[in-house]
Amino acid sequence: MKKPAAPASIDEFQERLVQIADTLPKRLRQCADFVAHNTDKIALSTVAELAAGAGVQPSAFMRFCQLLGFAGFSDMQRLFRDSYGQRWPDYATRLDNLRSEGGQSPAALLAEFIEAGRLSLERLASTVDSEALDAAVAALAAAPTIHVMGMRRAFPVATYLSYAFEKMDIPSILHDGVGKLGRRHAIRPGDVVIAISFAPYTQETIDLAVYARERGNEVVAITDTVTSPLRRLGVHALDVSEVDVGSFRALSATLSLAIALAVAVGATRQSR
Repeated sequence: MKKPAAPASIDEFQERLVQIADTLPKRLRQCADFVAHNTDKIALSTVAELAAGAGVQPSAFMRFCQLLGFAGFSDMQRLFRDSYGQRWPDYATRLDNLRSEGGQSPAALLAEFIEAGRLSLERLASTVDSEALDAAVAALAAAPTIHVMGMRRAFPVATYLSYAFEKMDIPSILHDGVGKLGRRHAIRPGDVVIAISFAPYTQETIDLAVYARERGNEVVAITDTVTSPLRRLGVHALDVSEVDVGSFRALSATLSLAIALAVAVGATRQSR
C-alpha cells in the first residue's frame, strides 16, 4: 500500500486524522484521540511525553505519525512548530508588526481596532449558524446550573457571561482555575457547560468539556474554527472569528455573541 503524502497544513492534518481515526487499532486510536484533544502540545512536547499522555509506547506513537504520512514524529512536530510560529507571534513581534504598518499613534491604532471590530462583526453576522444558536439557547435555558469556563484571551468573555447570568438570577458557576482549584465535581446531571477557547486552545477548558461530555452533560462551545478540538466532542458549536490588528486580536464579535447568548437565555427562561 502506497504511503500517503504528509499533510502540508494543520487543516489537512485534521482532515487526515478524521479520515483514519475509525479504522485504527486500539493503541493507535488512543494516539489519535489524544492528539485530537491536545494539538496545542505537539509543537513543544517530546514523543515520549505525548506517548505517555496517550497511554501507549513511543513506538506506537511513531507508527501513528507514519500512518498520517509523516516520516516520523519530528516531521509531524515541524508542521505544528512552523504553523503556530506563523500564526501566533510573540508580543514583541506583534508590536513590530504594528510599527511596520504605521500604527504608531494612539489615534491611528484606535482607528485600526475600530475597523477590525467592524469587519469582525460583519463576518459574524454573515456566518452565524442560527440553528446552532437556537439549540445552544434551548439547552442553556433548560439547565439547572450553567458552568462557564474560558482562559487567557477567552477569560473576559467567560467573566462577562457569569456576570450577566448573575444579574438575571440564573444559577451559574465560573470555573476560573484560581489557586489551581477545580470545580468540575459541581457539575450535576442536567447542567450545561459553556466552554470558550480559541487557537492555540487552552487545555484546561478542553478538559472540562471532555469531563462534561463523558458524563452526559451538554456543552456549548464558543470557538473559532471547524478544526477546534471542542467541535469533536459533540457540542453545540458557535463559531466566531476576529480580524486582527498586527496579530493582536480583540473581542468585538465574541463579546457581541456572548451578550446575545446571555440575553436570549434570560428571555427564554423568563418566558417559561
